Amino acid sequence: MSTETAPTADRVAAPPPAGWEEARSRVYAVGLAAALPALARPLADTDGSTLAEPLTTRTDLPAFPTSSVDGWAVRGGSPWRVVGRALAGSTPAPLTEDGTTVEIATGAMVPEGATAVLRVEESTVVDDLVSGVPREAPEWREPGEEAYADEELLPVGTPVDPAVIGLAASCGHDTLRVRRAPRAALLVFGDELLTAGPPAAGRVRDALGPAVPAWLRRYGCQVRPSDVIGPVADTLPAHVAALRSALATADLVCTTGGTMNGPVDHLHPALAALGADYVVNTVAVRPGFPMLLARVAGHDGRVRFVAGLPGNPQSAIVALVSLVAPLLAGLQGRSMPVLPHATLAEAVPGRGDHTHLALVRLDRAAGTASPVRHVGSAMLRGLAGADGFAVIRPGTRGEPGDRVPIVPLPLLPGERSS
Repeated sequence: MSTETAPTADRVAAPPPAGWEEARSRVYAVGLAAALPALARPLADTDGSTLAEPLTTRTDLPAFPTSSVDGWAVRGGSPWRVVGRALAGSTPAPLTEDGTTVEIATGAMVPEGATAVLRVEESTVVDDLVSGVPREAPEWREPGEEAYADEELLPVGTPVDPAVIGLAASCGHDTLRVRRAPRAALLVFGDELLTAGPPAAGRVRDALGPAVPAWLRRYGCQVRPSDVIGPVADTLPAHVAALRSALATADLVCTTGGTMNGPVDHLHPALAALGADYVVNTVAVRPGFPMLLARVAGHDGRVRFVAGLPGNPQSAIVALVSLVAPLLAGLQGRSMPVLPHATLAEAVPGRGDHTHLALVRLDRAAGTASPVRHVGSAMLRGLAGADGFAVIRPGTRGEPGDRVPIVPLPLLPGERSS
């Protein structure tokens, strides 16, 4: 195990921590300023990406009058003589004479000259003559009923999911201009970590190396197996080399551990060696306050980011939802995540002058949130049974019946919360 200590000169006093809400706003703003490039992609490849330009219609929707029922397109009064058929995918001949009709299928183009559509179940057919009484309300969809040509349906920054893909196809689009997905990497710091088997002999099992990439994918990142590196040796040269290598290809590099200024914490000196500047350096939140976000200018002039996650597992996830989530929203050109609210079913303690992010399980039918057990900074048992974090603001405590913001745990791209 390496025990190289960080230079004493680099272990300087940390600045006052940023407020939790301020930190979220700050990292979102720098992410949005560095929003990723836009590119045109086939519809089938856009799920989970973000619109880089508004979604508009190429034609009226529908583009022509279409029957909403199976039946008869008629002209004039009953009875009507059958003169043809109108099927979906074809252009029917006009009805030019009163007392004529064509059989029509749902979704088919209504022929020019038709005055009504009669439902098949409300019609009578005898010897090629159709009779019946059409309903007063038209039984077809008018052009532009859903949207007019060039109408904006969805704004820039809309996440693309299957519903958006279907809408785009119905508008006549074959491709969409979207923000490319952020590329992320993970560096696991700590010689004391095991990557297989149970903890033993003073060494603990690394829980973040396998878990953090999955969280990042749920925020829309691309993370390849080769982008997960570690444990990185507890030396400054190893930290600098690992960061420099990861930043060559990643938009965001997350690190685990080393966010304080202890004798073998080399993250801060490594960031200094790379010429990084801090967006946030510690946050007044519990658990997880020694989190950080820094930016590094690449040789191509584009900014990359380093998110320092604390080594304690639950604290690391607090850093993900606090700093990484709003940063990635900005990089993808999305709106700042709006936090839903729930009513506390039980009391939740405050954390003095720090924001408390308390793990809770949601009862969505009742709209309530209940704290879970096993929520120490080093524990993951409570996280495994939770839906998110209740936000208890500084100087307060949560009382039963209080409405509080909830930071949800991320879903897979394209999923919607229930």
